[in-house]
Amino acid sequence: MAKKGKKALEVRDLPPGEEAASSTTKTLVIPGDHIPIKIENSTGPARVRVGPGLHQEQGELVAVKAGILQQGSQNRWWVEGTQKRYVPALGESVLGIIASKHGEFYRVDIGAAHPASLPVLAFEGATKRNRPNLEVGSLIYARVSLANKDMEPELDCIDPATGKAGGFGELKDGFMVRCSLGMARRLLDPRSPILLRLAEAFKFETAVGMNGRVWVNAETTPHIITVARAIQVADGAAAGDVMRRVEQVLRTLDDFMDNS
Repeated sequence: MAKKGKKALEVRDLPPGEEAASSTTKTLVIPGDHIPIKIENSTGPARVRVGPGLHQEQGELVAVKAGILQQGSQNRWWVEGTQKRYVPALGESVLGIIASKHGEFYRVDIGAAHPASLPVLAFEGATKRNRPNLEVGSLIYARVSLANKDMEPELDCIDPATGKAGGFGELKDGFMVRCSLGMARRLLDPRSPILLRLAEAFKFETAVGMNGRVWVNAETTPHIITVARAIQVADGAAAGDVMRRVEQVLRTLDDFMDNS
């Protein structure tokens, strides 16, 4: 009987800063696949950043879930699947809903297997006397500051690069829409054709969470609904059909505005 060895994959490197979504070559991985990328002693721009779906094992990357192997900016690698159950990863931005209040922390629903904790002092300028007063049901934009399979995840609302809020904190008004984790990652691409096309039609703002939640706000309710609907119809659509569906949503908005 032949001895079963490690299953290695051929990976095509992308130029620095280029997103994997722009590549026509897709590599399908399944749990146990070894990715031939050496991560030992990698420093500076060449340092490999490990994302969801991959695990470091003896200086190599090993897939722990099935999906498409992706490489993004700053040499970040992850596996993109169609699952909607979020697995917290250090440094990722998420949208959470305050589930309960406690003396020194909030319990936050981020769509993972377990709720996350958010210390009351994990906000810009927060002190024991000056702390935010978030109500149950409030929507927040936060960063995963602790992610360990043996511990509950922890969040904060401070940008570690500046020590400021940096957009993190409570999100007021607007509307939250859910999508797949893969769609959330595509929306985070500055070149996302969906958001760029919508921005040509009207002004709006978004906060995209890696946990498959997107907050949308605009000057009018129809514009908010249009952005949310565009994300929903594009999610799961074939690549060549995405923009056609977005255009249909925009035409529906035009018809509504003409008749109102």
